[in-house]
Amino acid sequence: MAKILKGVYAALTTPFVEGEVSRDKFRENIEKFNQTGLSGYVVLGSTGEAPFLDDQESEALVLEARKSAARGKVIIAGTARESAGWTIKFTNRLAEAGAEAALIRPPSYYKAKMNYEALRDFYLRVADGVKIPVILYNIPQNTQIQLPLELVVELSSHQNIIGLKESGGNIAFLGEVIKKVPADLFYFTGSGSVFYSALELGASGAILALANVTPELCVKLFEQFRAGQKDEARELQYQLIPLNRAVTETYSLAAVKYALDRRGFQGGPCRSPLLSLDEKAKKTIDSLLRELKIIS
Repeated sequence: MAKILKGVYAALTTPFVEGEVSRDKFRENIEKFNQTGLSGYVVLGSTGEAPFLDDQESEALVLEARKSAARGKVIIAGTARESAGWTIKFTNRLAEAGAEAALIRPPSYYKAKMNYEALRDFYLRVADGVKIPVILYNIPQNTQIQLPLELVVELSSHQNIIGLKESGGNIAFLGEVIKKVPADLFYFTGSGSVFYSALELGASGAILALANVTPELCVKLFEQFRAGQKDEARELQYQLIPLNRAVTETYSLAAVKYALDRRGFQGGPCRSPLLSLDEKAKKTIDSLLRELKIIS
């Protein structure tokens, strides 16, 4: 994994037709993404509406991703459940389906009880029990749980915990983690608005909803940075921020899917209770896509 867990990963959406998962549309998207420089795909993440999918649907998507992904594209699956035991069973099931690493958020239903000791116990039990490497997933805007810096440092010594995805946009937290944990861990930002800053601090890459909408530009930013073209990468970052904020903060998943539709990919509706965009929001997304010359 040391050679491949770098670069830009698309946090894939899940296409639905009349409320049911469409494997055909999911496959079509992956086949198109295979033509880009994306390093791999995250299935069953926040962008994939994972909380709305049952275990059978989830397994089918991982199987399809593994089957459809081009050779060398890494498949990471979001596998968190609300208990350690359930997370272990589900992770191992998805490992058999083709997932190469597990992205695991903290359990959050009993968030008031998720103190340092509870989170430590959860992650250690899971890391001991699963067949594939674990990437810690910090997404406090959804879980209302901020993984403590000291906990990330402690967990980083476990041989089966290989990285962190920081989706809170907290660049200071990511910087502190990179400074204090072993150099062989992978660090990903989950925010397209701070991608450049994360790379400056030493991040390995990014797992982005934005990479669905504009994989070419996200990969370009990463490659420019790696090539030492930092002025160009920084300018591209400035250009991407308005679109990223629109599809991840202002309008969220419905905007990602609408933008996919506008680009000729398979977006479609979200699963209830998430709603589609209204006409005003669609015009805003169209304008942002045109500014980046993604659509005409």
